[in-house]
Amino acid sequence: MLKLALRNILRQKARSAMTLAAILFGVIGLILSGGFIQDLFVQLGEATIHSQLGHAQIFRKGYFEAGSRSPEKYWIPDPSHIKGLVAKLPEVEDVMARLAFSGLLNNGRTDWPIIGEGVEPSAENRLGTFVQIKSGRLLDERDKDAVLIGQGVAQSLDLNPGDSVTLLVNTPEGALNTADLVVVGVFHSFSSEYDARAIRIPLATAQALFGTRGANAIVVSLKRTADTNLVAGLLSGRFVPQGLDVRTWTQLSDFYEKTVELYQRQFGVLQFIVLFMVLLSVVNTVNMSTFERIGEFGTMRAVGNTGRDIMRLILLENALLGLVGSLVGVLLGYGLARLISHYGIPMPPPPNANVGYIAHIQVIPGVMLTAFLVGLLATVGAALLPARRVARIPVVDALRQNV
Repeated sequence: MLKLALRNILRQKARSAMTLAAILFGVIGLILSGGFIQDLFVQLGEATIHSQLGHAQIFRKGYFEAGSRSPEKYWIPDPSHIKGLVAKLPEVEDVMARLAFSGLLNNGRTDWPIIGEGVEPSAENRLGTFVQIKSGRLLDERDKDAVLIGQGVAQSLDLNPGDSVTLLVNTPEGALNTADLVVVGVFHSFSSEYDARAIRIPLATAQALFGTRGANAIVVSLKRTADTNLVAGLLSGRFVPQGLDVRTWTQLSDFYEKTVELYQRQFGVLQFIVLFMVLLSVVNTVNMSTFERIGEFGTMRAVGNTGRDIMRLILLENALLGLVGSLVGVLLGYGLARLISHYGIPMPPPPNANVGYIAHIQVIPGVMLTAFLVGLLATVGAALLPARRVARIPVVDALRQNV
């Protein structure tokens, strides 16, 4: 039966080529589109991690829900102790403390509401590889009365490196406190919304401004993003009983989670469309090929083959076509993904972003397996109805097609 199926496929070169072309188109389309979307997830995730959030953060319980309104109520009094414990994990690259606050920034003419952070410059500079300096420089450990401002803040207050500003904040006791600072740099990150309000000052300066040695968050940077959930689980087991809360970067980034959900739905629709197109193309080709061969099948029935034999032959022929087409499609899709990734695809800035990026096609084993199965199953599924109908045609009626 297998030898006969192979001979039939090679004998009908035009029909076989049309079927293979439809399968190749579907499989390659699924691999490229799936790899492109996965690359978007990876790049968006890395940009989120390395411009703002780190891989995980440790807070006091309640800070994530209400800390943005009153961050001073959720200070961790001894961040250095927690940092030391976290740094012992082999997966951890860096650990840093942040002190969050809000206030007004004044350039001598007008005020601008800001959301600020006191940061540890060296560790933050290693983490923030997606933070780009538009002018000036990053903060460093020698800075005291220095401030790094977002691009949106610089535009709103018409500030440049070297300009003097005054930061006005409310202390936990309800008094006002000010700090005279010098702008050392203007940055932009992946998020234009963040850059419109964000400033960063050295952690020691922020602690002096509020009269505390505490911090709101301990930010954890890992050697590999893939270890995020593992490390978060270890940290939760250690610190949650102490009244702390551990959140991963995906939990902290609502925008990322909604973006992933949206694109996964779109990719699901795309898979359905490609499957439907392959089915239509293959059904058309299989129908034409099968019903043109009714006389041949009638002869086979006349010499002793059953309807089930005919049905098995048709399904075997299409299974072989699906197997070859899907396998070649996977190989071509892999090659095209590598080729496109070598050159990259310049993309405009995504929503809520400042800068464009170079897209690539990720080679994902799961996507390639799905594409292979879609091509194979669609081809076999398309042959079921024609094979069943032909197998039920009476022998006499089928033989008349030879006349």
